[in-house]
Amino acid sequence: MIGQFIRRVTGQGGTLTLDDPTGWYSSDRPLFGGKEMQAMKLPAVNACIEIISDSIAKMPVYLMDSGTRERVTDHPALRLLTSRPTEALTAFDYHKLMESRRIAYGNAYALILRDKWGVPVELLPIAPGAMMPLLDSNAKLWYVGINPKTQEYRKFWPEDVLHYKAFSTDGLEGVSYLRRGAETIETALQAQRYEANYYKNGGQVSGVLATETDLSSKTRFDENGNAIDLKNRIRENWESIHSGADNAFRIAVLDQGLKYTPLTATNRDAQFIETKAASVEDIARLFNIPFYKLGAGKESYAANTQAAIEYMQRTLSPIVSEHEQEDTHKLLLESESARGLQLRRNMMGELRGDWSARGAWYQTMHQNGVYSVNDIRALEDLPDVPGGGDRLASLNYVPLEDFRELSRSRNGGGNGREGGE
Repeated sequence: MIGQFIRRVTGQGGTLTLDDPTGWYSSDRPLFGGKEMQAMKLPAVNACIEIISDSIAKMPVYLMDSGTRERVTDHPALRLLTSRPTEALTAFDYHKLMESRRIAYGNAYALILRDKWGVPVELLPIAPGAMMPLLDSNAKLWYVGINPKTQEYRKFWPEDVLHYKAFSTDGLEGVSYLRRGAETIETALQAQRYEANYYKNGGQVSGVLATETDLSSKTRFDENGNAIDLKNRIRENWESIHSGADNAFRIAVLDQGLKYTPLTATNRDAQFIETKAASVEDIARLFNIPFYKLGAGKESYAANTQAAIEYMQRTLSPIVSEHEQEDTHKLLLESESARGLQLRRNMMGELRGDWSARGAWYQTMHQNGVYSVNDIRALEDLPDVPGGGDRLASLNYVPLEDFRELSRSRNGGGNGREGGE
């Protein structure tokens, strides 16, 4: 099984080290610094990964008793996920790293180190390509890879490896967003390279230098007696003078009957603005990101507000559910899970920067008796206040069957006479 893992990531049975990341390959793609990092040179791709990973990383993590819905404030797993999962990373850094790898590589792994009682004490992120899931002959799941602390190849119990995956075709490994959108991203990269070359060449479009003189039939020799290719020499001299930003718009002086005729379309004719906008919108669709977050589209404020809600419901909510279920299953003891304890994420953290949406939500929940003042203050990281624990509800809404009696009573008709007289 270990040999199978080595052959898979290297194509051979050699020894791998984390000091030489260029040795890690999956199929024909380098797992470090390969197409994933190349794709992130596109501003739209980079922005999508940053936006989603930041949204996940900033969500507060809490431990809840699903039976009573009370929060448990003291637990080793909770301390790891909200403080420092490992010495080198804060909780925000850890969650951002895991989500970024899940998106870019399709899979994010972290090794759970435990004490002798099975309590988690550290979460070690594992480099992409250094871990993989396998099913043995009995359909038992194992993880095979490198221990980040000891650098040894070994099998790991599935309960000791946190595995966050993107869309999967087999349920074992996720498929990278970038691989699924390879054609869209490659098209955008080619457009970016084309535009860069255009400006690198000083905005000079390619064309033809024509002359009625037969350059092929004339052989010239340099001072060393070597034959000179006149066509290449003329081309090189032209490019050296008229290519590059520093040489843009220089006046061309032609002799020997040379005539310059541009062939390709100009930057404006190629409609680069429309092409780039289309690429950005396609990338936004790939990552399920609202256009306005990437500066695309022409939505109104109301449309952007609705798009932000859909972003939480369609994009973030499924990701959060996966993190919650994986963390609960592997970071809590079996007895704790049986008691109904769950590691959860508060998605209200995504609305921290939206004062109007957050205020409206709190007002609605308070008026309906769902939140007390202290509940709201806790979500805002504020201390309790005296009397803030009471929940209030409006008396304006009553059952229809009681409406007539309550109406008479409120209007002084408590004597039972019709009309309240």
